[in-house]
Amino acid sequence: MTNNGDVASFGPNAPGYVWKSTADVEPIEVSPGITVHPLWQGANGAKAVVTTIAAGAVWDGEDLHDPGPEEVYVVSGVFNDGVNDYAAGTFLHAPAGSWHIPQSTQGCVLFVFYPEG
Repeated sequence: MTNNGDVASFGPNAPGYVWKSTADVEPIEVSPGITVHPLWQGANGAKAVVTTIAAGAVWDGEDLHDPGPEEVYVVSGVFNDGVNDYAAGTFLHAPAGSWHIPQSTQGCVLFVFYPEG
């Protein structure tokens, strides 16, 4: 697609198009054995992160989804929300106001998106 022949207006060169590798971001330990690689944050506070949970790690307390929902895709391993196990390839939508206790017995990598911050 072009805009009056201006290919740079669309696709990977469009204004606002962003890419980042987890290798380019220092991990932030948010709980013992749980690290976050921030990848993107929008003007409205929306953000995308990759979260790694080491084998045996458990979030300290309840992870409350506020102000908005949390959407999780299990990239590898098995994620546990404190009740259920979710294998790689699973998508979870946790509505605003819900909570869970992130953990993993064998370790996992998650892609997490917060559409409202």
